[in-house]
Order: sequence, then C-alpha cells, then structure tokens
Amino acid sequence: MKGMGNIMKQAQALQSKMLKLQNEMAERTVETSSGGGMVKVVSNGRQQILSIKIEKEVVDPEDVEMLEDLILSAVNDALTKSQEMVTSEMNKLTGGLNIPGMI
Repeated sequence: MKGMGNIMKQAQALQSKMLKLQNEMAERTVETSSGGGMVKVVSNGRQQILSIKIEKEVVDPEDVEMLEDLILSAVNDALTKSQEMVTSEMNKLTGGLNIPGMI
C-alpha cells in the first residue's frame, strides 16, 4: 500500500501544477489579425477575448458583411491559437497524458 500513497502524492502534485498553469494561462495572451492587419484580436489562455482593434479604413457602411467576416475570422483564429497554447503547455506538464476535463 506504500505505492498507493506515493501515487496519491504524485497526483496531488500534478493537480497543484495544473492549477498554477491555469492561472498562468489566464495571464498569457495571443494576438491574431485578419484583413492584412485591419482587424486585430487579443485572447488569453482562458479563451476570453480581451480586445478587438479595427482600423477605420476597413469600416465601410456599404459593406458591413466584409467587416463581420474579418472580425469573425480574427476571433476564431485567436481562440484556436489560445487553445493550442494551453494544450501545448498542458502536454508539457502531463507528458502528453490526456486527462479528460483538464484541457
């Protein structure tokens, strides 16, 4: 049973490291853009959009649909990159072990 206690200690240490990593990910950001930099989006490691910047040259009342597409593209890219960042860091922590609900 000594081995079971050791496994529990390792699990608790891993859980502590994961909580620390989750907090760190909230502070780390990714930035993406679309339309050649006309729309920029910043997201954090919690997949929260922190900012959206739109250059005035891309705002055309006659073509709102294009602006919507640029925003949607930049937001989706930011969220994807944020998820990739978290997954990469989590894989470093767990050695690639897929733990359901942790990524």
